[in-house]
Amino acid sequence: MRLVKNGTEIGFFEKASHKVVDIQDCLLQNELHVRINQTIRDFVTEFKIKIYDEKDHKGLLRHVMIRHSEALGGVMVVLVVNGAELPKESILRDRLLEAVPEIKSLILNENTSKGNRVLGFKNRVIAGSETIEDQIGKLKFEISPLSFFQVNPSQTEILYGKALEFADLKGHETVFDIYCGIGTISLFLAEKAKKVIGIEVIQESIEDAKANATRNGYDNCEFVVGKAEEVLPKLYAEGYKADVVVVDPPRKGCELELLNAVLELAPEKIVYVSCKPSTLARDLKILCESGTYEVVKVQPVDQFPMTSHVEAVVLLHRKNG
Repeated sequence: MRLVKNGTEIGFFEKASHKVVDIQDCLLQNELHVRINQTIRDFVTEFKIKIYDEKDHKGLLRHVMIRHSEALGGVMVVLVVNGAELPKESILRDRLLEAVPEIKSLILNENTSKGNRVLGFKNRVIAGSETIEDQIGKLKFEISPLSFFQVNPSQTEILYGKALEFADLKGHETVFDIYCGIGTISLFLAEKAKKVIGIEVIQESIEDAKANATRNGYDNCEFVVGKAEEVLPKLYAEGYKADVVVVDPPRKGCELELLNAVLELAPEKIVYVSCKPSTLARDLKILCESGTYEVVKVQPVDQFPMTSHVEAVVLLHRKNG
């Protein structure tokens, strides 16, 4: 987002840069997004709201994040600002709610950090509730602004279903779900596992995960907050064991300390869900060159149609002897 001579540009970053490419419409997004962006575009231009410049750390409005529940119809709009207030925010609130009645949550997110972090850690509700609800398969999830949730629910059901298929649970297993987020994969696993232990660094996501387990009627889930590479060795030292470990890391892949902790835990199976093939290959090399594991199956999933990005699910088995 940036101000220009004749108005405001809102769009996506150009590949491998932070140059904004102005986009009036996007075929990959719901038309509600177009209405939201146009309302914000007009508001920013009319009231001359300063757009944040990460080079000099000046300006106010940094990002607009939109979450849309295709299954249940609700919309969350998060306005990320370099401060605690947005001038004329009541006017923008009223305009957004009029233009898009589907908005159930309008949030102001305070991010005063330097650099390109998208979201800060402080949220204030401008209108509606703190969360929205979405659904994957038969499972319903409550999502807060800081929680990770896949952007393509229909393909996500396929992705997580494949992870569950690869885990091949029989009902007696303990499963560790590392980078569990709000418990999406955890709850898919909980239907077939004896116990699921989810690990996630974001406190808000852990709270959402606990609430989602209760909402969907699962009492065989436990969620732990902290860095996975620090939590997993502690759980192992306390006597916890896993039959299956599922990892769904961010694009940077798994920390080496985490991979070493997984090798020490030595589960029978590892299911690796990846959104970046290069870091996936790097981590699989570490796991396989240990001599303990071998890759059995690989399944790509087209999570982002009409783009070059692809997700993948990989099954590794522990070698006998």
